[in-house]
Amino acid sequence: MSSSILNTIKKLLGMTPEYTAYDEDVIVAINATFNVLYQLGVGPAEPFSIEDKNTTWDMYTEDRKTIEMVKEYIFMKVKLIFDPPLNSSVLESYKQMVSEYEWRLNVEDDIIRHYVPEEDNHDDGV
Repeated sequence: MSSSILNTIKKLLGMTPEYTAYDEDVIVAINATFNVLYQLGVGPAEPFSIEDKNTTWDMYTEDRKTIEMVKEYIFMKVKLIFDPPLNSSVLESYKQMVSEYEWRLNVEDDIIRHYVPEEDNHDDGV
């Protein structure tokens, strides 16, 4: 999970790591998406951003349970910002998936952060 956030998203966008012409644009879109995740209550307690290809996924979170969904969510949001689909049906599909991932990530985060197991309240007759 220690791969580069920038390179992961670039690969999903169809770019090679060596192609750097749009890195700044992609970084801005990634950081905007991290801000959305932060506002949803997903991820670290402090706002997170990247500056270059050296920032890795494990710097963002060690949570292996949701990281793949976070990666896909960030890719879709960046795609919609950076290179939106021209076909309206595909565009609508992306928007629906983004909304679903936002909901699922928010619910998962609420479960993880706010679940407090019940104390063992068994009366042992003592």
